[in-house]
Amino acid sequence: MKNKTIIITGASAGIGKEIAKYFITRESNVVMNSSNEDNLKKAYQELGSPANAVYLAGDISKQETGKKLVHLALKKFNSVDVLINNAGVFSPKPFLEVKEKDLDLYWNVNLKGTFFTSQAVVPQMIKQKNGAIINIGTVLVDHAIDGFPATAPLTSKGAIHSLTRQLAAEFGKNNIKVNTIAPGIIRSPLQSKIGIENADSLASLHLLNRIGEANEIAEAAYYLATSNFVTGETINVAGGHTIGHAI
Repeated sequence: MKNKTIIITGASAGIGKEIAKYFITRESNVVMNSSNEDNLKKAYQELGSPANAVYLAGDISKQETGKKLVHLALKKFNSVDVLINNAGVFSPKPFLEVKEKDLDLYWNVNLKGTFFTSQAVVPQMIKQKNGAIINIGTVLVDHAIDGFPATAPLTSKGAIHSLTRQLAAEFGKNNIKVNTIAPGIIRSPLQSKIGIENADSLASLHLLNRIGEANEIAEAAYYLATSNFVTGETINVAGGHTIGHAI
């Protein structure tokens, strides 16, 4: 991936920031995005203000943000080789308490953000006759848990899984690979945001009896970015979360 250009949304913290770091240290060109400009600038500086990275703040649920990211990538680095749709929001809420504003939030950020940003990069990838789009879903799409009610965000993530397969079918002829990474419980700021003070307390949900680390998602993203014969797949990076349970 040396000198290849990677657009990463939700890159100011957690998994997105770790993915940005992973590609930057491997001499890829990285365009970092987040909706919060202050957090994004801070993340960029914490990564050493690298010459092979730039950042652009913007709401990915708006079509113009994706277009601006592509414009910046082409202006600065002359290509758009990989898009990693990492930005997203997720929080549990009982089904009967879900309001229309909750659905709007998840569908706007998670689904529309992934949809519109992908829509922005595909024309350039068609011109290049090559490209990779990597979406971030969740193992909970295929492995629901009683006690963790999350119907609102899960419907949007399920739609992303379906979008992945359809885009893979539609643009395979253009040599554009589209895949989903479905993480298990990953150590990130998300846990504290949803009220989980000790993320390691969820280790038993995984057969490996530990939670995942952000760099393990970055490794999977790098693999999918470099793979030329994997498309339309959902890759579970979840320590056995979907396979079975320890008792």
